[in-house]
Amino acid sequence: MSEYQYYEFQAIDRPLDDTDRKALRAISTRAGITATSFTNSYEWGDLKGDPADFMKRWFDLHLYLANWGTRRLMIRLPKRLVDQRLLKPLLLGIDWATLQAAGDALILDVARDEVAPDEDWDDGSDWLAALAPLRADLLAGDLRLFYLLWLGAVESEGLGDDEIEPMAGIGPLTGALGAFAEFFGIDPDLVEAAADHPVTTTATSPDAAGEIIAAMTDREKTDLLIRLFDGEPHISAELCALVRKRLGVPYAGLSSGTRTAGELRSRVHAIRLARDRAKAEKAEAARRRQAEEAEKARLVRIDALAGRGESVWQEVEAEIERRNAPGYDKAATLLLDLRAIAETRGTLAEFGRRLHEIRERHARKQRFIERLAAIS
Repeated sequence: MSEYQYYEFQAIDRPLDDTDRKALRAISTRAGITATSFTNSYEWGDLKGDPADFMKRWFDLHLYLANWGTRRLMIRLPKRLVDQRLLKPLLLGIDWATLQAAGDALILDVARDEVAPDEDWDDGSDWLAALAPLRADLLAGDLRLFYLLWLGAVESEGLGDDEIEPMAGIGPLTGALGAFAEFFGIDPDLVEAAADHPVTTTATSPDAAGEIIAAMTDREKTDLLIRLFDGEPHISAELCALVRKRLGVPYAGLSSGTRTAGELRSRVHAIRLARDRAKAEKAEAARRRQAEEAEKARLVRIDALAGRGESVWQEVEAEIERRNAPGYDKAATLLLDLRAIAETRGTLAEFGRRLHEIRERHARKQRFIERLAAIS
């Protein structure tokens, strides 16, 4: 397969009607189209349309994956539920993400090239389900996605060592945030370094929320209930945002950060050194264990040989006469074991005499003689 591209779109706030689906079918005759999704993959062609236009007209989420390393995620957010003045500063210095207005919505567009492909074949079909919760998280005030965007800029050396992190914490990551970091190939060691600092949030208690809701005017409550009755999406998110605002509860992790990009890079170096050290210690422990097991096996083998007497020397001669590499190897191994037996019994002189006789008898077998170099 010379190339592969995967496109997936999801409609969350408003299902596609018949007119919408017909318009999409006119664009693609082979796409999978439902009331809430558009999915297609290409091996030789490409989507006959602009994904940004699809997002403006029909969809709330879009994912794109190409086997040459390009990946893209677009998230459409209602303007009234997000604070542009808060989000745009979080994108300063981030060249792989933009936030654009589209009517009454904002579209966060994240695209990255040269993402290292997975070892296993990835057709892209599982990613959007893993990433979809990010939209609800953003609407609920969790802005840690923007911290991950900042980490991508740190990784690419687009930010200097003196740049301060955009918020004070990121860990522990949700499954969707972890999937985002993996999908866009953000260095997992850098993510781990950032996650050393947990998110600092002030939980909204039911009692505190109840007091805010009770203090709302009848007009505010009636308006929310009518919109809820009409099936308008995000009423819950809007109410939560209103409660947070009136309580003065900050967004997730949005308190001022203190660590610099340079400090995080140093932490990454420490993480890698610790992992390499642990890996080396594990390998050394495995080597020692194998050596101990090999020595135990050798002692058992020598004990067995010691009981066979002269037949072992006869087996050595038989293996030499095979005149091939396996035979020479087996003969040399038996001789090493016989030497060990001689050391134990105090008969090294006798062993040396018989080894000399073997050398003399088989002096023309150069490859065998070479194998005796380690035996004296």
